[in-house]
Amino acid sequence: MSEPLIQIGLVGEALERGPVAVFVFDDDLRYCAVNEYACELLGYTREELLSLRAGALSASPQALDDYAEVVGGDRPEGRTRVRRKDGTEITLRYRACETTVGGITYYVGTAWPEE
Repeated sequence: MSEPLIQIGLVGEALERGPVAVFVFDDDLRYCAVNEYACELLGYTREELLSLRAGALSASPQALDDYAEVVGGDRPEGRTRVRRKDGTEITLRYRACETTVGGITYYVGTAWPEE
């Protein structure tokens, strides 16, 4: 295995079990990937989260507009209120960007509870 492939594998493993929630969605706002911490933080299984669209858990009607500002570079990070599966709400801070993999555009967000 070449050095870059080892690095990619290590980053993937670190993000899966890392201390921030990771969400990846496509142009149709469908979640394509989430990590273990995202599931734990929100109380959903991976399959449940992957059946949702970005913004579905938001307690704020302008959440996707705010997210677009962060992705577009207008703001370095954002904050949002989301509803967990048990009905409680939590405030998350997040950073986000657009990326392209295999010619397909994806949006990647990392989030953590606001202290």
